[in-house]
Amino acid sequence: MAVSSSESYSARPAGEECPGRPQVTGLRLSAFAGHRGVALPVGALTFFAGPSGSGKTTALQAYEALARLGGGAGVGEVFPDPVACVPERARPDAQRRRGFRIGCTADGPEGPVRLDVAVQAEPRLRIVGERLSAGGVVLLETALRDPGRPCVQAAWHTAGQSPVTRAPLPDDRLGTALLPLRVAGKTDGQRRVLAAAEQMVVALRSVFACDPRPERMRAPVPIGSGRLLGGCDNLAEVLWRTRAECGRRHARLVAAVRAGCAGAVADVVGEVLRDGTVRGVLDRGDGVRTELGRLGEGELRYLALALVLLTGPGVLEVDPVGEVPAAMQTLSVLVDGFDRGLDPGQRAELVGLAARMCDQGHIRVVGTVSDAAGVAGVAEGVSVTVVHLEP
Repeated sequence: MAVSSSESYSARPAGEECPGRPQVTGLRLSAFAGHRGVALPVGALTFFAGPSGSGKTTALQAYEALARLGGGAGVGEVFPDPVACVPERARPDAQRRRGFRIGCTADGPEGPVRLDVAVQAEPRLRIVGERLSAGGVVLLETALRDPGRPCVQAAWHTAGQSPVTRAPLPDDRLGTALLPLRVAGKTDGQRRVLAAAEQMVVALRSVFACDPRPERMRAPVPIGSGRLLGGCDNLAEVLWRTRAECGRRHARLVAAVRAGCAGAVADVVGEVLRDGTVRGVLDRGDGVRTELGRLGEGELRYLALALVLLTGPGVLEVDPVGEVPAAMQTLSVLVDGFDRGLDPGQRAELVGLAARMCDQGHIRVVGTVSDAAGVAGVAEGVSVTVVHLEP
């Protein structure tokens, strides 16, 4: 796939969305599924646009994969079907090995920090190479030396009596995420490595990947953790929780639903039924309550996405960085099919809501859309990046 162009619509200088907070500013798909040599800019509010088959969803999957690796997940959890990530025309080498390469750039107090990862998909899934760099200096580099051992040889910047420190790291985890456990931080070089690794990990974690499934949102659901799942299956339960916990945010949700759903809307409620389950309803304000099961697919997706945009890590099923103050973290929401099933009015309302939430600096949104014209120029007050992908 190719990037034909990217556009940015901005009412503030680029890079000022949330000063000091680590954030992903670029995604690289060196060789991943249908992508080769592709670099994608990522801003506070970003949309990957293009026709079916242009690689929008796989780009989002690469972002999510990096986020999960940064959170410490094993490569087998992150890539359950690794062969699907290998470029179709990739040929195996003499040892019958094939794989893929992805990476990203995270900006923050340490300046731009680059991470590039090479994954072997066949004959055995493993991370065979990794490079973390900043300011032209390679801070961490790993390579597979002995295919028979479940580890890679790592070398990280020391700048002490020895310029680098070498040690084995497991081949099923991202080395960058393991550095705080391995680097002492005694020299300026080691402290630079730790700072860059922390910036990258903080930028990647606290990601919520979302693709609302209307068919799963219609029936009552049991009361659980109260944290919204990626498919928004438990929407009714989360409505029941958030209405009681945050009146101000709930009022904004009701206003958004009123603007995007047919008929009068006085409230959006989660009702506890006699069997202990919760169903979602729209209170019409005249004694009539419409169950969510009666709404159309577009209305349900609209409602779910509005709820996602108006909540945060305490409600969404994410993995925040517990050891880092919340003020230094930014929640990143990844939405596949942001405009799927929505009419033009609903799409405009959601883009505007996303822009307003991104403008506050505590949320970033990366979504895929089929029609760039439906999102470009709608939002005000925040940089909107539209990246056009071609098959």
